[in-house]
Amino acid sequence: MHFIYDIPTKVYFGKDLLQNNLSKEIKKYSDKVLLVYGKSSIKKMGLYDKVIEELKKGKIEVFELSGIDPNPRVTDVNKGVQICRENDIKAVLAVGGGSSIDCAKFIGAGYYYDSDAWDLIIYPEKVTNSLPIFSVLTLAATGSEMDPNAVISNITTNEKIGGTHRCLYPKVSFLDPTNTFTVSEYQTACGSADIISHLIEQYFSPYEDLELLDNIIEGLLKTVIKYTPIALENPKDYTARANLMWTSSLALNGLVEGSKIQAWSCHPLEHQLSAFYDITHGLGLAILTPRWMRFCIKNPENISRFKRFAINVFDISENQSDIEIAEKGIQKLEEFFFETCKLNKTLSEIGIDDRDFEEMAERITGGKVFDTCYEKMTKNDIISIYKACL
Repeated sequence: MHFIYDIPTKVYFGKDLLQNNLSKEIKKYSDKVLLVYGKSSIKKMGLYDKVIEELKKGKIEVFELSGIDPNPRVTDVNKGVQICRENDIKAVLAVGGGSSIDCAKFIGAGYYYDSDAWDLIIYPEKVTNSLPIFSVLTLAATGSEMDPNAVISNITTNEKIGGTHRCLYPKVSFLDPTNTFTVSEYQTACGSADIISHLIEQYFSPYEDLELLDNIIEGLLKTVIKYTPIALENPKDYTARANLMWTSSLALNGLVEGSKIQAWSCHPLEHQLSAFYDITHGLGLAILTPRWMRFCIKNPENISRFKRFAINVFDISENQSDIEIAEKGIQKLEEFFFETCKLNKTLSEIGIDDRDFEEMAERITGGKVFDTCYEKMTKNDIISIYKACL
């Protein structure tokens, strides 16, 4: 067990920390900034005006790239790169959720690449440098505010690919829970499903590591399960929003990864769903995860891990067989996703049928066994999991 833990992202966590700090941090790198954001939400909530006021106060010239989609497009990445080059901009500020931040990251990297940014997403080893990235977070979900990862879509080829490089860590991120008060019930629920999936992907690993990390993951999972219904009931509950926001960051900033080789299973399956159908990432993960779990416990060697998950996360009684405990843990997770969070339970409910499953599974496996995951999956296994979601 050995690893290097080095997070270069500075975090301002709490209320009203933008004032004087945002412009001060950006000014260290540039007096021009590209502001990257989604559609209308940050303007409706008044955050856009606060950000602009702060940047103007710091005498920072602002250029904008708006309209970033929930599954950010490589076309917008290329637009952002062009704006930065044409105006000699040396900093990128994302205001929004993970989509805006992910887009900003590859704009930063694309600035130093002479061709289509899609090359960098397919081959992140081609990334050599990045403009400094800053973020003002408005949704607890992806953890992109404190990690070096980004996921970008290419709608021309129906591809959604994640890339990572150390230089993609944001320099500074502002995490104010009050900026999540206006997040809808649906997006709050999807965000919580995303956080849970990030934790599950690292918890269900075939590689042994520190017991401490399992304990931390279990605690983070219990935190999401506790505070999500509170945030859904009262969107302006600061404690609930703060717990969800910080859990989102800790779930994917390397803290619980330790020295484990990554063995993610559900994300590759969901990325195909989003690539073909442009669905909300967290919703796809919520639908897929319990079905993937039931596939995994068909292997008796996996049951002890799922038993631990059930007992330590959902307090399932130990006075029953191991398989019964494991199954009840999965059932409790389903209840959380589909009853507490009120997310769609099946792909059929959101208009998805099985016509593309074979191609989606082929893209994941390439005709071989998908063996870099928790439980090895063949193409047919993946198709069966998709079909179980209908």
